[in-house]
Amino acid sequence: MPSIYAFCFLVSLFLSHSLATSRGFRGYDYGHGTGFHIHKRDFGQSSIVGSLPLVDGKPQPRLEIRELQKHDDLWNLYILALSWMQYTPQDSPFSWYQIAGIHGAPGLTWGNVAPLPGNDNFGYCHHVSILFPTWHRPYLVLYEQTLYTIIQYLASLWPPEDLDRVQKAAREFRIPYWDWAIAPPAGESVLPLSIGGSSTMNISGPNGIQGISNPLFSFTFRPFNGSIFPDSPYNKWNETKRAPHPTTDPDAISNNSFVAASLDNHLPTYQQRLYNLFSNYRNYTHFSNEGWIGSNNNNGSFDSIESLHDSVHTIGGGGWGHLAIIAYSAFDPLFFLHHANVDRIFAMWQVIHNDSYVVPTAATYPTHTQSQGDIEDVQTPLKPFFVNETSFWTSDMVRDYEAFGYTYGEVANKTRAEVVAAINRMYTDYSPATMLLRRDQRPLDHMIQPTKDKALDNTAQHHSRAPGVTAWQRKSSHPPPSALFNANSHGRYYREWIANIEVKKHALNSSFSIYLFLKNGPDNDSSSEKHDSLVGSLGVFAGRQPVKAEHGKVTGTIPLTSALIRMATDRRVSSLDPDVIEPFLKSNLQLRTTLVDGTVVAAEQVDGLRVSIASSSVSIPRTEEELPKWGEVEKIFDLFV
Repeated sequence: MPSIYAFCFLVSLFLSHSLATSRGFRGYDYGHGTGFHIHKRDFGQSSIVGSLPLVDGKPQPRLEIRELQKHDDLWNLYILALSWMQYTPQDSPFSWYQIAGIHGAPGLTWGNVAPLPGNDNFGYCHHVSILFPTWHRPYLVLYEQTLYTIIQYLASLWPPEDLDRVQKAAREFRIPYWDWAIAPPAGESVLPLSIGGSSTMNISGPNGIQGISNPLFSFTFRPFNGSIFPDSPYNKWNETKRAPHPTTDPDAISNNSFVAASLDNHLPTYQQRLYNLFSNYRNYTHFSNEGWIGSNNNNGSFDSIESLHDSVHTIGGGGWGHLAIIAYSAFDPLFFLHHANVDRIFAMWQVIHNDSYVVPTAATYPTHTQSQGDIEDVQTPLKPFFVNETSFWTSDMVRDYEAFGYTYGEVANKTRAEVVAAINRMYTDYSPATMLLRRDQRPLDHMIQPTKDKALDNTAQHHSRAPGVTAWQRKSSHPPPSALFNANSHGRYYREWIANIEVKKHALNSSFSIYLFLKNGPDNDSSSEKHDSLVGSLGVFAGRQPVKAEHGKVTGTIPLTSALIRMATDRRVSSLDPDVIEPFLKSNLQLRTTLVDGTVVAAEQVDGLRVSIASSSVSIPRTEEELPKWGEVEKIFDLFV
């Protein structure tokens, strides 16, 4: 798959500066004598964030983007609406520019929700915050209802013979998500070609099939005002970039082949981290954000959905790409696909662990409307998202995602056993947790119960394909079960190994990554992303420090288990037991820290960096409706202090 992306990148090098102009690629031409001014149509959309209309009394599912693409009418409407929104004048509150601008730069005020004095330059978003998952939920719905409103109008433009069919699809529309933790279909990358394969695409609309600029590839500022991006090279680029090449050149183009290869290399890390979050993080505070940790931290709760989300941002942005920088990330079209998946993970976690939620916690950093140190709780207004003319949504109100008129296939029935079964099917390609289940049973054929809703059926089918081959199963031989599993009175168990990491979020005044390699890692001139000895990385999603925080530390993990099983496959270790693994890791595990452009930074120069190696015995599930049970996570040794 990387070779396909490499070919696309070479083609884009040749065509990027000429194709759009010479062939007129831009937005879709709807005809009707309307011309470009059709994009200035006022839909009368309100700044109130509400529920999308139900269909036959049911919330509609958000589909994975590859699944959405299989539904021609839904796909065409989605792409046309994205394009429309991106061409909407930037002074409109429902333009791509202003909806994206809610998150960070340029610190604009949206919906007349004024900033606190001195907070003008901050976005509204909550990061390193107990409200991280809940604030982004109505944000996604605002984006979703903006697209939905556009789509209802666009669907009315089709010829009479197609009108009923297209309008039915329009009513069912919900935004898609991008699952960056599931093994992609054979021959494909984690990053779908529809997103990064080409800057142009053919799309079928009411005026026939036309070539347009791909609205998933990038967003172009119209007009571009470099002053809103104080940092170079962002003040030179009039469109969003991913892994820009040459890195800081004003004429740099996106290298999506690099991003795709990096995401593929990090799939084992993402999947292991996600599976661990589902199985071992029962407390919402620990699960929700990367900044909760204090002096009494325990070794089993260094990770969070926010920290995992950060890593996808840094790899997805690739080098100096917009997605890798907090303030600029929402302008990249990949942002909303990524965050829809984060919301889906949050919804799945809620079904599994529905007895834990937001507790009062001090804000680590300020936002447009909140001061550092303010206590955030379930009643904190999630500004700027109005629930009515005068009040805002709160975390208490957004706890049930179906209140907004959407759902996801895995949680449509809100049944814990079904959600757990789906997790065991989708996210254990790099974990030994279900290895014996797969050998002894056939648990993967019936993970989600049939549903009468066709769209939900399609979602279930999309996720019921056979799982990807695990890393150690790619070998002609694999480690014997005796090398991995032990038994006691409670059943079979194995050892899980993780690297716990803590660091100052703004230690380098930019996003950065922390890598772990087994012996013979790359030299300083080599890419960290593609090296064969890569174990995994932790991305820190940052920027220039806005204010000084009391401790400013964030935490995350890099799972080691899959890499160690590879070592067992190669007979470099005889088991996963501590007396074998501790000396092996002390001799072979190497640390590397880089800026977003790949510049290597000595670990000693990274403020607050600490890396410790921890392990736990983990009881394997006996059925597909169970998650593994972790024992106490013990620190084995410090790798770097």
